[in-house]
Amino acid sequence: MSTPNTAPAAPGPLLRMRDIHKEFPGVRALDGVSLSVGHGTVHALMGENGAGKSTLMKVLSGVHPAGSYTGEVLVDGEPVRFADVTESERAGIAIIHQELALVPQLSVSENVLLGHEVSRFGVIDWGATHARARELLLRVGLDENPATPVSALSIGAQQMVEIAKALAKRVRLLILDEPTSALNEAESERLLGLLLELRAQGVACILISHKIGEVMSVSDEVTILRDGRTIETLAVERDARGVPSVDEDRIIRGMVGRDLDQRHPERTGRIGPELFEVRDWTVDHPTRAGRRVADGVGLTLRAGEIVGMAGLMGAGRTEFAMSLFGRSYGRYVRGGLYRDGRALPVGSVADAIASGVAYVPEDRKSLGLVLDDDIRSNTTLAGLRRVSTRGVIDPGLETVEARRMSEHMRVRSHGTSQTVRTLSGGNQQKVVLGKWMFTRPELLILDEPTRGIDVGAKYEIYLIVRRLAAEGACVLLISSELPELLGMCDRIYAMCEGRITGQVSGEEADQETLMKLMTRTGDQP
Repeated sequence: MSTPNTAPAAPGPLLRMRDIHKEFPGVRALDGVSLSVGHGTVHALMGENGAGKSTLMKVLSGVHPAGSYTGEVLVDGEPVRFADVTESERAGIAIIHQELALVPQLSVSENVLLGHEVSRFGVIDWGATHARARELLLRVGLDENPATPVSALSIGAQQMVEIAKALAKRVRLLILDEPTSALNEAESERLLGLLLELRAQGVACILISHKIGEVMSVSDEVTILRDGRTIETLAVERDARGVPSVDEDRIIRGMVGRDLDQRHPERTGRIGPELFEVRDWTVDHPTRAGRRVADGVGLTLRAGEIVGMAGLMGAGRTEFAMSLFGRSYGRYVRGGLYRDGRALPVGSVADAIASGVAYVPEDRKSLGLVLDDDIRSNTTLAGLRRVSTRGVIDPGLETVEARRMSEHMRVRSHGTSQTVRTLSGGNQQKVVLGKWMFTRPELLILDEPTRGIDVGAKYEIYLIVRRLAAEGACVLLISSELPELLGMCDRIYAMCEGRITGQVSGEEADQETLMKLMTRTGDQP
């Protein structure tokens, strides 16, 4: 790989942030935070949702301009005051947000070199542009045709395009916010390997992630934030076997301010009789003729039971869940949902809700919330009849009900009039859960409910799910995290290529058994 075009490393750290304070109306987001990052190091920034990590990075990258905060930022020992993102990029600082900033309709080349196109006499030289883009793509280990539209790439490949785009700006400090949250295991390993390669080339990285194992595998130092304050910075050393000197429990204790003796709450309710059954559920891909995404799926759920669904990426779990929820995905072929042996109408989302079915989607921001609306509107959106009189919403009743549900879900906010976009990821997820619990569901389908959420918020979500099951509801929990399924579920189904390949009780399940089922094709047992 080519060596990055960077200035020689100056003595001392590349970055210092000293005593950073940042306030929003009624909230102190950063309260004297300090951070130091060395040249050519991977520095992890960890903390619960709302701890101040993203706010601190927005200060550093110029999203929050100089003058909107107090404190000092130094690059190579020199004070800097960025007025916007462009100025921070000129200093060699680039940030890759969790929501990728690519233009799907443009080619890989156009995205990588957007604003830095190679031109001659004011006209873009497409040959040179594609050649430069290919050089950058190879540097991040991505063998793609530069003319390929970004929309045709996987999420993992798009992440690599984002990093190539940053390298085009001669980045010296790369900030990655939850870069592996939407990646499968192979893509995550590839990205983490790239961070180590960039470190070897002298590029420093700040890694924001809730995946403690990933952080420990690549980081040289870890800074922990809690409630807008710097708690501590830990140096990560490794023995001859590569085992880090800092363990997960140490990180968690710093993040939440206490030990989490149990990652998953104990069961408090009892499992009742069989309540719901899915029979021969079969769905085709919405646009690809002949491609079956759910093939004869059958499963049962008992009252008060948490049933897990395991599968590798592409197994068809989300497609099945969305299609079951009012046929909101794919082309329905056959099959039915039954309650106490009686077929339920689920031909539309309205039918599904009326039948007592609720679905918390994997992508809470695009499919679960109206981000620019407040907590009140989002909470009551799926159950407007409960806050309406003669078809007209009663604002007072809506506020009361939204406040009650918000308190029940322990949403941390300034009140139900707060815009959902301004909440942390964990609190946004609680609003989504509250929206569907407001409909009083008997069957709640949860699709990756803790993705991108820290360990403290995860535990609170788990408590909510346990409480719902204890009240007699059925829960279908879809998760890519096998420890989550093993810790939460009474039974677990495995899916591969759109088919159920087996089930195992919670007591008998282990990761090896589930992995065998998740990679086994063939008929249902």
